[in-house]
Amino acid sequence: MADPARGRYFVVMRRFPVLVPMSQSDSAAASTSACAALFAGYPLKAHNTFGFDVRAQLACLIEHEEQLLAAVRDPRVAGLPRLVLGGGSNVVLTGDFAGLVLLVALRGRRVVREDQDAWYVEAAGGEPWHEFVAWTLAQGLPGLENLALIPGTVGAAPIQNIGAYGLEMCERFASLRAIELSTGEAVELDAQACRFGYRDSFFKQEGRGRFVITSVTFRLPKAWQPRAGYADLARELAAQGHAGSAGKADGAGLQPTAQAIFDAVVAVRRAKLPDPLELGNAGSFFKNPVIEAAQFDALKRREPDVVSYPQPDGRVKLAAGWLIDRCGWKGHAMGAAAVHDRQALVLVNRGGASGAEVLALAQAIQRDVLEKFGVELESEPVCL
Repeated sequence: MADPARGRYFVVMRRFPVLVPMSQSDSAAASTSACAALFAGYPLKAHNTFGFDVRAQLACLIEHEEQLLAAVRDPRVAGLPRLVLGGGSNVVLTGDFAGLVLLVALRGRRVVREDQDAWYVEAAGGEPWHEFVAWTLAQGLPGLENLALIPGTVGAAPIQNIGAYGLEMCERFASLRAIELSTGEAVELDAQACRFGYRDSFFKQEGRGRFVITSVTFRLPKAWQPRAGYADLARELAAQGHAGSAGKADGAGLQPTAQAIFDAVVAVRRAKLPDPLELGNAGSFFKNPVIEAAQFDALKRREPDVVSYPQPDGRVKLAAGWLIDRCGWKGHAMGAAAVHDRQALVLVNRGGASGAEVLALAQAIQRDVLEKFGVELESEPVCL
């Protein structure tokens, strides 16, 4: 299969082959170790899904772990801020980045082992997430199908603890390997060390900006059961002639297959969400807020049709898209930044918008939702 992301890397680098020169002291320091290939004034438009036209002071393409170690230890970048970019699907770049951008393009995937209960599948951090999910199904390994068509890379998945349609990445996570940028040392982290939460992890808290995730190992259970309880997914499966909820058989006595769920998720997401290649966006921009039961009861009395999901701890998750839509923001624009007309959770770049404009739009939405409902919306992407 062609790798369009890798093609973009090479095309742009041929156009901007500006190697950063070494001073005499840098040359002496680098003489005993490998030196990274650095590119100055590197354009990042093709490396963020919003398509913001910004640049990196320096950039380094990471296709092998040795290149990452060379970049971390290169004396020319000592003391510079560092930014790790994979697919750029979870970041809002509000301006040029004054530092080193590490463009993670590590590739590879394999089944590393199996036991009585599960297969363990490893993928490199730069693998496109959706392609990896499709590959697991092609190998006859179900378990990730609900997470189809989520933009980004495998290495970004644990950072965000991506989730969709009743499944979170952490439920299939086994371990990961990462390089600590300050030392160049490799670490292996299990789920407990990653401290996964709702669209959250150690890497968005204390570990933010400290690591490059080079590979992730997933545990895919052999005793697989479909998860298809979400209304949109159930309707799509019913249209395909499959059961609409997990564990229930259709009229022919058959459960939906993992491939059927994958296909249904892809169809639903394509119907609701814009393609970043056609309309710049980062997918869902806001997390679904979780509130206390007492606050929900008061809100329910005022807004009987509020969309909500009870949580195991007694709290209630609200549909952020419903809150935003209720405030009248769906389809509304501020300059070239806009709320998508079919999905209020998605902010889009209609062409030429800056990261600052998208951020201003997001903040205006947050103020309105807080004023109308008393609920704070938290953004999913990192704003830089």
